[in-house]
Amino acid sequence: MKQYLIAPSILSADFARLGEDTAKALAAGADVVHFDVMDNHYVPNLTIGPMVLKSLRNYGITAPIDVH
Repeated sequence: MKQYLIAPSILSADFARLGEDTAKALAAGADVVHFDVMDNHYVPNLTIGPMVLKSLRNYGITAPIDVH
């Protein structure tokens, strides 16, 4: 039987409380933290980058991170 992982995107989180929101998602059963990276070069939007990932690690988030 296949095992599925839950990987909510942090793009819809409150960035003023990103660590707290991410911890809540993981406590609720998320397996992976998902980053939707948009660089304003290949797509017309600009979102998050490596500094946000580092801030989550500094907050204590140790879950795997999925990026695309």
